[in-house]
Amino acid sequence: MKRRDRDTTTTRPRFGTGFWIGLGVLVLVSLLGLIDGVGGSVGFASAFLALTLLWHFVVGKSWLSALFPLRRKQALIGIPISVVLMAVGMASAPASETTLDVPTTTQTSSRASSPQNSTSVTGSTQTPSQSSSSGPSESGSLSPTSSDSPTPIPSATPTPTAAPTTVTGQSTALEVLATVPIKGRAPRTNYDRDLFGQAWYDLDRNGCDTRNDMLRRDLVKVTLKDGTRDCVVLTGTLSDPYTATSIPFVRGQGTSTIVQIDHVVALGDAWQKGAQQLSIEKRVSLANDPLNLLAVYGPTNQSKGDGDAATWLPPNKSFRCAYVARQTVVKAKYGLWMTQAEHDAVARILAGCPNQPIPNATLRPLVTITASMAPKPTAPKPTVRVTTQAPKPAPTSTEPQADVYYKNCTAAREAGVAPIHAGQPGYRSGLDRDHDGVACE
Repeated sequence: MKRRDRDTTTTRPRFGTGFWIGLGVLVLVSLLGLIDGVGGSVGFASAFLALTLLWHFVVGKSWLSALFPLRRKQALIGIPISVVLMAVGMASAPASETTLDVPTTTQTSSRASSPQNSTSVTGSTQTPSQSSSSGPSESGSLSPTSSDSPTPIPSATPTPTAAPTTVTGQSTALEVLATVPIKGRAPRTNYDRDLFGQAWYDLDRNGCDTRNDMLRRDLVKVTLKDGTRDCVVLTGTLSDPYTATSIPFVRGQGTSTIVQIDHVVALGDAWQKGAQQLSIEKRVSLANDPLNLLAVYGPTNQSKGDGDAATWLPPNKSFRCAYVARQTVVKAKYGLWMTQAEHDAVARILAGCPNQPIPNATLRPLVTITASMAPKPTAPKPTVRVTTQAPKPAPTSTEPQADVYYKNCTAAREAGVAPIHAGQPGYRSGLDRDHDGVACE
C-alpha cells in the first residue's frame, strides 16, 4: 500500500497579475509624488497603501497578500500608520513660489517715515483695444487717438498653469516707478488679441472664467445663476472707480456690456512696450492677472482704448493716484517699460500722493461717490431685480446668417461690428465664449 506524503510546509502565494498591478500603481504614484520632492513621494505612496489596507480590511485580501499572510486586524492597524506617514510626507513637501524683488530707491528723510506696505499679488481677458499715440498729460480732459488696425496672425491657445508671483518689499508706487525702464514705443506689428490667449481664460483653475471672477470681486449685492457652482453673475451693483458712479448690472443681451472688465495696462500698449518678448504663458497671465483687471463702466472703458497715462486718465480725479500706481506695478511685475511721456505723466500724478502704496490685487477699488463728482452716464441704466433665477431674454435666433461670417473677434472688430448680439448678422456661438448673447465684447 502506497503512503501519500503530506507536505506540512506553508506554500508561499504566487505573484499573480493582481500583485504586479498593485506594485506598478505603487511605483507610479511614488514617481508622481516626486514632483513635490521626497516628501511628496512618501505622501502619495502612503495614501495608496492606506487605500490598499482599507480594501484588505473590507474584503479580506489584496495584492499585499502575495508578499505575506495579512490578516484583517493587521490591515486595520496599518491604516492609521499609513495616514500618519501620508500627512508627514505632504507636510514636508516644499511649496514652490516665484519671487520678484522690486528694488527701492533712496528717498528723502521725510518719506522714510511714511506708511508703506508689502503686497502679494497672484496672477490669474477682455476688450479689444485701439492703439493710442503718445501725447502730453494734463489734469483736464484727455482722449486717445486711434491708429492703424492690427494684422492678425494665427495663434494657438495655450494651457498654462497659474503660478503665484510675489512683489516683495515695502515700496510706494513712486519707488516702484524708479525701477521701470524708459524706452520708445515699439511698432504694433503683428499684434493680435489671441497672442494673449483665449479671452476669459480660467487661469486659476477654479472652474469659473476670469470675467465672472472679476464681477464677483468688484460688484456688491451680487446674485448668482443656479447650477453654475456660484460662478455666473446675474445681477449686482458696481461702484465704478473711473466715473465715481453707481452702475447697476444685469446679465443679458444688451445689458451685459454696461459693465466691462478693463485691462489697466491695455494689452495693445503692453505689446508695444515689452510684451512681444514675453512667453505666451506670461502674456496669458498678464491678460488674466487680477492686479491688471478692474470692473468699470463700459462706455468709459471704450473711450480709453489702448491709452497709457500720457493719453488717458480716469475722469474721476480722486482715483488717478491708485490708477497709475496699479499701472506702474503691473509694468514692473511683467518687465514692461514706459515711454518718456508716460513716465512723466505718472510721476506728475504721484507727486501729489508720494506715499501712494502699491495696490493689493485681492481688494476691490475703494471709491467714495458724491453727487458733485458723479457724471451722467451716456447709456441707460437697467432696472435691477434681485433674483436667484436668470433673466429670460427675448427669444432670438442664435444662428449666424449665411451671408455674413467672421473668422474670429479680431475680424469682427476690424469690420466695426463688435460687439455682435444674438440675432445680428455674423453672430455665432463660437464667438460668444461666455454664452450671454453678446459676442466679441
